[in-house]
Amino acid sequence: MWTSRRKQRRGTILASVLRSSAVTIFIAGLPFGSMAWGQTIEAVDRTALRICADPHNLPFSNDKGEGFENKIAELLASEMKVPVHYTFYPQSIGFLRNTLAARRCDLVMGMPSGNDLVLSTNPYYRSAYAIVSRADRNINIDRLDDPSLKTMHIGLIAGTPPATLISDQGLLENVRPYPLVVDTRYDAPGKQMLDDIAKGEIDVGILWGPIAGYFAKQQNPPLKVVPLVHERPGSFMDFWISMGVRTNETQWKHDLNELIQRKRPEIEAILKDFGVPLLGSNGELLQ
Repeated sequence: MWTSRRKQRRGTILASVLRSSAVTIFIAGLPFGSMAWGQTIEAVDRTALRICADPHNLPFSNDKGEGFENKIAELLASEMKVPVHYTFYPQSIGFLRNTLAARRCDLVMGMPSGNDLVLSTNPYYRSAYAIVSRADRNINIDRLDDPSLKTMHIGLIAGTPPATLISDQGLLENVRPYPLVVDTRYDAPGKQMLDDIAKGEIDVGILWGPIAGYFAKQQNPPLKVVPLVHERPGSFMDFWISMGVRTNETQWKHDLNELIQRKRPEIEAILKDFGVPLLGSNGELLQ
């Protein structure tokens, strides 16, 4: 029973990370595992790197090729000596069903490792939720049980893992909530939160590190991004991030793993250029 509850909670948390980072997945109709992928041969188009992506989801991807997942896709395709082809679809109901499962594309980037809706490659980065504040405020908080938070107005994406810890600390009355699921063509709650910090409307914000790092670089006055690497074990503040392929395509996964390993230094350079806080294998912050 305990194991079942833990797996259910992890599934909920993975979904919230997907929504607040690279992919929002809702499966309508048949369960994902019943789509008969296991009975078919690999159907990867090797003449191009076919990516499933959201066209309006910076810093991850957009239809102008400006996100870090766009840049990583270009890097991998160059190594493969093939072009990049995109199937764009909003990260909302039916994303996987209408892209990867429909075989319109062969690779989804930015998936938390171990997500059971896809076959995960080896991870290509690890990051964490972060707390953001104005640098000129000299707010020195690196964990969510810091007593200083009791006197602060806190920005928080509803339904993400930090919300549980904020609730445990009795801080929900201090919270300004921002929506988790939005139409990315019109709304960017992470950017809005950091705009509000820069304007002084809230004191700190807590959000997924890649979003925090990217939008913080665009703010004036400067913002400080502190990854939450000191929270208690099992608090789900950091995640390994992989790429996802169809569940029967083990050779494609193997080929991608080799490619990720060869290009790891260049991948990390792209991530750092976008301000993504990177963690090492022991959870330490990489400089």
